[in-house]
Amino acid sequence: MKILITGSKGVVGNALASELKSRGKTVFGIDLTHDMGERGFEQKMFEGPWEYARCDIREYRQLERIFKEVGPFDMVYNCAAEFGRWNGEDFYENVWTTNVIGLKNILRLQEHYGFKLIHFSSSEVYGDYPGLMKESVMDTHEIKQLNDYAISKWANELMIQNSCSLYQTETVIVRLFNTYGPGEYYHPYRSVNCKFCYHALKKLPITVYKSHFRSSTFLSDAISTIATISDRFIPSRIYNIGNDELVDIGQIANIVWELTEAPLSLISFKDTEPQTTITKEADFSLATKELGHQNKVSLKYGLKLTLDWMRDLYQDGNRPFL
Repeated sequence: MKILITGSKGVVGNALASELKSRGKTVFGIDLTHDMGERGFEQKMFEGPWEYARCDIREYRQLERIFKEVGPFDMVYNCAAEFGRWNGEDFYENVWTTNVIGLKNILRLQEHYGFKLIHFSSSEVYGDYPGLMKESVMDTHEIKQLNDYAISKWANELMIQNSCSLYQTETVIVRLFNTYGPGEYYHPYRSVNCKFCYHALKKLPITVYKSHFRSSTFLSDAISTIATISDRFIPSRIYNIGNDELVDIGQIANIVWELTEAPLSLISFKDTEPQTTITKEADFSLATKELGHQNKVSLKYGLKLTLDWMRDLYQDGNRPFL
């Protein structure tokens, strides 16, 4: 099986590529940067196997060239995206062009080449839904999306539905819940667990919204489940992938500060963050039943592993973030 991963240099895409290769899949990755293992198109100076190329999914020509020169692909994992609620405010141009136009380009190619697609949506599409977030909620309730990032990911899902209806394309959607772990390089728009770990290690102040509740999914647990879709692909399925353990975000901060012994004076507590979901309580039973999803790594141990990885990465003091 030959698989294309978009966003293959990101935290999820990179881990997914390694997992799929370990399962005997042939994997080709694309992302925005030039990198090791890349083979150019005109400057063909690398004679080894094709494993990676620079490609921006917002640019149809660049994507089309990948399919013509590297394909055909049996399956595409679309991990490429602009991520995050505040990122969507500060860099809304990137969010809309990458998440929406980029996906439309992929769908046009899917309609032509007929590959199976696994698309990464987000738990953000549930908005501030007050009940248990089952996959079917989006079909039975009108949800108010709370930010541009959420709107873009819900637009993605509607685009996929339309393509499936009009062109009989086959796609699976995954909605991730607070996935974190080693490999998530820090920047100010990262997930809450990553930000807490970095700020504690660097002795930087941080604001903690203590009335928000989240489940945290360790990266390797999520990746194992996502990779299994390649062998158990069911068209039009939507999967929540996360952890049943719901924790106050303030408790996550307490665990990180306990593990790092950082000064508690660095933390400023506030009740709620505007235009952000208060509680994300979800049902993960479908992924458990059909994909064998398991949460093997506890929150405290996962945070310890993340902190250990960050210490090694940033120990020279010269790399504030990537």
